[in-house]
Amino acid sequence: MLTFPSSMVHWFSLALPPVVRNGYAFPLTVRSFWATPSFLALPLKDDEDIAGVAQTSLRKGIAIPHNRWQSLVVYVMPLLILLLTPVAHAQTIERPALVTLTAEQDHQRTMNLLRISRLRPGANPRSKEPANQPNYDEAKANPYPNLPDPLTLKNGKKVTDAKTWWTKRRPEIVEDFNREIYGYVPMNAPKVNWEVVSTTQDKNGEIPVITKKLLGHVDNRTYPDIKVDIDLTVTTPAQAKGPVPLMIEFGFVFPANFRPPANAPAPPPGPTWQQQLLMNGWGYAILIPNSIQADNGAGLTQGIIGLSNGGQPRKVDDWGALRAWAWGASRALDYLETDKAVDAKHVGIEGLSRYGKAALVTMAYDQRFAIGFIGSSGEGGAKLHRRNFGELVENVAGSGEYHWMAGNFLKYAGPLTWADLPVDAHELIALCAPRPTFISYGAAEGPGAEGQWVDQRGSFMAAVAAGPVFRLLGKKDLGTTEFPPVETALIDGELAWRQHSGGHTTGPNWPTFIQFASRYIKSTPLK
Repeated sequence: MLTFPSSMVHWFSLALPPVVRNGYAFPLTVRSFWATPSFLALPLKDDEDIAGVAQTSLRKGIAIPHNRWQSLVVYVMPLLILLLTPVAHAQTIERPALVTLTAEQDHQRTMNLLRISRLRPGANPRSKEPANQPNYDEAKANPYPNLPDPLTLKNGKKVTDAKTWWTKRRPEIVEDFNREIYGYVPMNAPKVNWEVVSTTQDKNGEIPVITKKLLGHVDNRTYPDIKVDIDLTVTTPAQAKGPVPLMIEFGFVFPANFRPPANAPAPPPGPTWQQQLLMNGWGYAILIPNSIQADNGAGLTQGIIGLSNGGQPRKVDDWGALRAWAWGASRALDYLETDKAVDAKHVGIEGLSRYGKAALVTMAYDQRFAIGFIGSSGEGGAKLHRRNFGELVENVAGSGEYHWMAGNFLKYAGPLTWADLPVDAHELIALCAPRPTFISYGAAEGPGAEGQWVDQRGSFMAAVAAGPVFRLLGKKDLGTTEFPPVETALIDGELAWRQHSGGHTTGPNWPTFIQFASRYIKSTPLK
């Protein structure tokens, strides 16, 4: 059954060529139509649909083919083209209007879908009410000390071998994260066509580099009202003799005339992180998350999420921004697999804060990424959800941050508790196994510290609890369960940790990360 818009019927009837039988031309008509509000369906069967013998086509000045093969070319092929063209055109005509909501409106809509009347308030450092202020007392930090076991199947059986992990337990954990935490990526997520906008030769410091500026044009034929162009910049050392390993960073883009806060951490002295990578024979790429999906709830009907949903609001298990940013990183890796300057088997992902969360989600979901550098990711990232310390589930479930997650995540800040979560952050870290994963934080206290809001200890506890999965897969974990002093590097295993003495930045940990990475990914340092 082929369908086409009713507006096309008149044009179609004029455009149809006659069908020839025994040297005579027969006008092609349609015996029956079925009407719907905006479509007509045309059943095309056999010769029964051809009626009304006309005069010879010669009398009408129509050239008649002399055999059936000529008839096929002259009549049937144009007919097929005419029939198929309106089908795609109909999809454009029928698309629904883009829905525009504020973050508060969409947040309330999500609560209504979940039948939640109110959420518990998140921790508020500015509140004058002691009950609303964040807890920083370790004695009160673990109301739910029992974590889900990453090595116990849902049927209660223990996972004792790698095969069972890969074929049974890991898929169970991924499904729980999809449904309840980060949301499902749609099966029909559109394709991305990468365009190299420019290629320049320059220097970063004293190092000659080649920089490619790219745009990933996302196929929007299903909903042309939304346009998504992924912003990616790839830089490799010009003197490299072959493909180089590369780190992708989720990059911040600050508005014009932006002034960093007075307490923002200063960059560490010496070479920048980009120059450190280049000197060690690596490349780097900057991926702009907001070019994939806006970092607010009002943007959920636009960006890649809105495009996939045809401009309509999310369902409660649809993907949030963290999963969308991770999807974008995977599409960037798709491109890097085609770039001869890059060793695509050794590409890592790095991010800070909310982009540290996205980097961890990227590592967990896409096993092509060889290594992860997870910076100050906090709640929604490496921090245990079950911890009552600093930022809480309720903060992320509020209207300012809920867009990072699936709508279902709100349940655990309302009628349900943190203990009802089927998974926790240690299992997200476990999904990165057996690949090298470096968890980074700044200091909790002291001059220039990033503070306790991100709960450094809670993330360390999650890394410890992920250790059994790394060991099951033949790799080394942190090697200790004792929370180490600041500036102590735990990098002897595939699961690594370091808390530097600075603020909310990965900067001071780059030298340690590169040392850690060099054990797993070989490169040729520049001379």
